[in-house]
This record gives sequence, structure tokens and C-alpha cells, in this order.
Amino acid sequence: MELSSRQEEIIEIVKANGPITGENIAEKLNLTRATLRPDLAILTMSGFLEARPRVGYFFTGKTGSELLSEKIKKYKVHEFQQVPIVVKEDVSVYDAISTMFLEDVGTLFVVNENGCLNGVLSRKDLLRASMGQQDLNNIAVHIIMTRMPNITVCRKDDLLLDAAQKLINKQIDGLPVVKDKEEGLVVIGRITKTTITKVFVELALDHHV
Repeated sequence: MELSSRQEEIIEIVKANGPITGENIAEKLNLTRATLRPDLAILTMSGFLEARPRVGYFFTGKTGSELLSEKIKKYKVHEFQQVPIVVKEDVSVYDAISTMFLEDVGTLFVVNENGCLNGVLSRKDLLRASMGQQDLNNIAVHIIMTRMPNITVCRKDDLLLDAAQKLINKQIDGLPVVKDKEEGLVVIGRITKTTITKVFVELALDHHV
């Protein structure tokens, strides 16, 4: 996050004099305690300062990048997962292409008659199938999809950072978020490269994600 000049000054005062009370910080800046309250709240919530009752404020010694890193490492998949777009395994390639464009997604998850994950369709899979002379209405997606167990998945309580690492390592655009059932894996969400990019950009801009 980008600090104001006053917030930077507060940090320097606390570094030099901490632990120090809010009243003493206000005195050094020739301001009232009420005026400083929002700045002190921001610096404390952001992790630059810590406050102890009857002791005062002290500097944590952490840089902005360290605080950002700590924050990222706490995020879980379920906080950011999106609604999954699924199709049945007997759907035609033509219909799958239509669904992908209408839903504006890069990955479709293919489920069997029990509603469990059976395959994944990427843009590349559909493009490859479209390059031949065959009638796309007569080709079912189960013929061209990537099948289990060659599908990389994540679960809702996984760290978002681990999901991002899977996307990079496997060079794929999206991950199904699944939960275990007796019949198999049920898709309950999706995490994509776009999701990860949005989280990191909003973090950098210090927006609430």
C-alpha cells in the first residue's frame, strides 16, 4: 500500500521513540489525538505498527512487501473461487464451443451421469477438434477431453498461492475446485489465471478483494 506523508512520519516517530502513546505521537506532530486516529488505525491494521494497551505503539519492523507476502499466504481458495461452468460428457463439441463463448470462460468441466468430474475441456482441445473436416455436432466432448486422473484439481481450503503454483506448473488456464463424495469428485468452483491476476492487482492497489 502507498502511505501518506503523515503516515510515513508517524512510522519514523514510532521507530525512534517506540513504544510511544498516541498522545505523544500527536504532540510531536502538533496535531490532536482525534486527527491521528484514522492514520494510526490504518498503520495498525496494515501491520506496520502494533498497539499494546497501556504501553503504546511500536514498529513491527516489517516492510510493505513482507506484509503483502504474509497476507497473500493466508488466502484460501474458497474466498475467491467462482461459479464453475460444467457440461455433460455426451454434449457435442459444437455445443461446448457455444457454451465456452456464451459463458466467456477458458475452461469447461465435464461431468458424468452422477454429476462427478470426468474431464476438462480447454480452448486448445476445442480448437484442435475444430481444425478437421468432421461435423462438430456429431463428436461428443468425452472423445477429446482430458480425462481423470490427468486432471489437476484443488480444494476449497487449499491456499490460493498453492492453486496459483499449480496453474503455473501445469501451464493451464483453470482449476476445478472439488469436494470428495463416494461417487467421485464434485465440482463446486473454479480458480483461473484471471482470478489470480485480479487478486494480486487488487492487493497491490490496496483494495478489498
